[in-house]
Amino acid sequence: MEPIDPSLADAELAAFVRAVRQDPGLPARAVGATELRRAQRLRVDVRPPGPEVAHVEDLAVGAAAVRARRYRPSVAVRALVVFLHGGMWTIGDLESHDRLCRRLALTTDTAVLSVDFRRAPEHPWPAAVDDCVDAIRWAAADGGASSGIAGPIVVMGDSSGGNLAALACLRLRDEGGPLPAAQILAYPNTDLTLSCPSARSKATGWGLATDDVAWGAEQWVPDPSRRADPGVSPLYAADLSGLPPAVVITAEHDPLRDEGDAYAARLAAADVPVRHRCEAGLVHGFLTLDTLSPAAATAGDRVFADITDLLDQVS
Repeated sequence: MEPIDPSLADAELAAFVRAVRQDPGLPARAVGATELRRAQRLRVDVRPPGPEVAHVEDLAVGAAAVRARRYRPSVAVRALVVFLHGGMWTIGDLESHDRLCRRLALTTDTAVLSVDFRRAPEHPWPAAVDDCVDAIRWAAADGGASSGIAGPIVVMGDSSGGNLAALACLRLRDEGGPLPAAQILAYPNTDLTLSCPSARSKATGWGLATDDVAWGAEQWVPDPSRRADPGVSPLYAADLSGLPPAVVITAEHDPLRDEGDAYAARLAAADVPVRHRCEAGLVHGFLTLDTLSPAAATAGDRVFADITDLLDQVS
């Protein structure tokens, strides 16, 4: 068996990686979306619940009545974060990221609107982008006031949710807004062709397999010729100027690392203010591994601090 990399952030994370290497489970393409969703629900059921938040309500937002959940830690909050969950465009929902959204709301003193956008394969591209743009438009028009805030509206996504956040910002820029005040992209998918080097060097053994991501991309964008389209892979957008200030966070042992790093570099080259960090010793999905790894929890706190600092700048 390949030895555990000594750069892993802590012993608990090393144990997680060791367990993944010993039993990686069946590949996503052999299991399918229905079974993956069932397995995820089982994992969520045994995870410690998130912290208490004063106000939590389920909503239907926008013209398409997209399902969403709003968290408000207090009556007066500083901003509204529209949160787009990860899950290879096929899994993930309001429950899978409930704990993360609660931590985000409490730590950053923001209202959080978690969006339950349509998923593949039942709803291929661009359904999820449509829903996310609809939710952001609703937040800009009505959601801020109804969330009790007068502050900025920002968008955040992790993994494939980071892809959706980036795509939503691009579409809103091209359609004349309203643009979020900022975008927070955590280990985002930006290249559905998976052609960056880390997609090969970190392809297996680190919790997220490149082939599973490839399967998710196939479900969401069945036509392979479309996966380098800028409306699917933001890394291929010809022009990134005029986009909101960004926080882009990647992880050292993540097959998506290089495409996230490359997107941060392209944003900076287009004169978009960017705070970019690659978290050393960490794996994909660390924002939802806080109960497993102290290092992942601490890295999550750094992301929340980045968000707080960014809100200070855009408020």
